[in-house]
Amino acid sequence: MAAKANRDLGTGSIRKLMVQMAVPAVAAQIINLLYNVVDRIYIGHIPQIGGLALTGVGLFTPILMLLTAFAMLAGTGGAPRSAIAMGKGDKEEAEKIMANCFTVLLLLAVVLTVVFYFSAPTLLRLFGASDDTLPYALQYGRIYVLGSSFVLIVMGMNTFITTQGFAKMSMMTTVIGAVINIILDPIFIFVLDLGVSGAAFATVLSQMVSAVWILLFLTGKKTILRLRARNMKLISGVILPCLGLGISSFVMVSTESILSISFTSSLSRYGGDVAVGAMTVLTSINQLVSMPLSGICQGGQPLISYNYGAKKLDRVKEAFLCQFVVCVCYTVVFWGLLMLVPGFFAGIFTNDAALVGYTTWAIRIFLAGAFSVGFQISCQQSFLALGQAKYSLFMACLRKLILLIPLIFILPNFFADKAFAVFLAEPVSDILAAIVTVITFFTFFRKMLKEGKSQS
Repeated sequence: MAAKANRDLGTGSIRKLMVQMAVPAVAAQIINLLYNVVDRIYIGHIPQIGGLALTGVGLFTPILMLLTAFAMLAGTGGAPRSAIAMGKGDKEEAEKIMANCFTVLLLLAVVLTVVFYFSAPTLLRLFGASDDTLPYALQYGRIYVLGSSFVLIVMGMNTFITTQGFAKMSMMTTVIGAVINIILDPIFIFVLDLGVSGAAFATVLSQMVSAVWILLFLTGKKTILRLRARNMKLISGVILPCLGLGISSFVMVSTESILSISFTSSLSRYGGDVAVGAMTVLTSINQLVSMPLSGICQGGQPLISYNYGAKKLDRVKEAFLCQFVVCVCYTVVFWGLLMLVPGFFAGIFTNDAALVGYTTWAIRIFLAGAFSVGFQISCQQSFLALGQAKYSLFMACLRKLILLIPLIFILPNFFADKAFAVFLAEPVSDILAAIVTVITFFTFFRKMLKEGKSQS
């Protein structure tokens, strides 16, 4: 099985392999959205309190993003290095990488659960929670945090299934969890009348089942790389390079947390709870843009990483260009839909008329530059697949830390409508970051291909 998987990655049709790898990964990412989006849709339609409850749950987003970021630190850092080791024929090293990353995820889960559970009230106030929204944020957040170990295992270890070529199995991880979440949400929220707490319980239980599914597969007979207890002892020479590579994904996701805090605190000051509620909806819609791109890049990553390790540079180039075109086409089409029918997307999440109206206005501002995200993400993630941590890290920082967060606080000084200015920061940073990332990547990529050919 291992020989066949390696042979396919090294010699099979790039386009067919991209479809085989990317389609399940995209489906998995879309389904993974349901963990949060379905919660928000149901919560937003709770009679009488839907708008406030949705806003409260949205205030938990920074903590949720931080949990995801720590999972990505080990997962997206270890998976490419594991694939490169497989490309070199070193299965033992690939298994050590996977097991060390699993150990780190377990340690992080313990620390993060304690820290976020007890600090939640203080943090949520800092994020912009009001007296009306704080109770809903706490109800959802503390239950979710208690299940953070399952979240980290699912987000961190599923990448090791994808990188081995088992894209369909990886997709099933999220399908199983999402289906359970969809079934349990209305039962817990409405039938058992648990409200916001019910949504959190449903999500934790679904993540627990997904985590068990992953561990059963990675310790079973069908996997190429097996998770073994003897490899779980941390070795600095194994884990530190993984964390060094994963730091770019960590920064990219963790800055979403800082970004969310920046947006909610500013909008709370300039627009009140309705503006913060709109930001909750906008964040979910933005995930509909970005998460499928992550799936496409997850499909391309094993192809790029394996062939780069095997020094098959023509195949590396072909895999990247295929990934690049698909990412760009997707974002351009989705951007067009957002600009044409923003009210449709706003109405999915709530039946609160005031919130729908405000969000419809905000979509055309906040997501005006969404067409450019495909350029930026496809190049930034390709740096990661090639093992170029420093370039990937800089590009991850550029859009959010260097451009977007400062603009959130700078632009309101130049506009009378300060809430408009806060929303405007997003498209300005999207477009500027895409221009810089594309120019940098193609400059590096041509140099790398030229040097590789001269050495071969």
